[in-house]
Amino acid sequence: MAIRYPMAVGLSKGHPVTKNVSKPRHSRRRGRLTKHTKFVRDMIREVCGFAPYERRAMELLKVSKDKRALKFIKKRVRDLS
Repeated sequence: MAIRYPMAVGLSKGHPVTKNVSKPRHSRRRGRLTKHTKFVRDMIREVCGFAPYERRAMELLKVSKDKRALKFIKKRVRDLS
């Protein structure tokens, strides 16, 4: 950025100031996967296994029915975001 001069006109007009640096908001971090959350989810997956619809989708993927598996999951889950 250019050096600021106390000028009334131009690209860097006005009184020279330093910009305040604010901390990122908590809402920006929301939803990010932490090490602890990943560990807990993996542990639950290991103990509980997969749901029946997940097992069916994996079987479809094993026999190269990718499109069919996607349609099946879309029908069951409704939201693939």
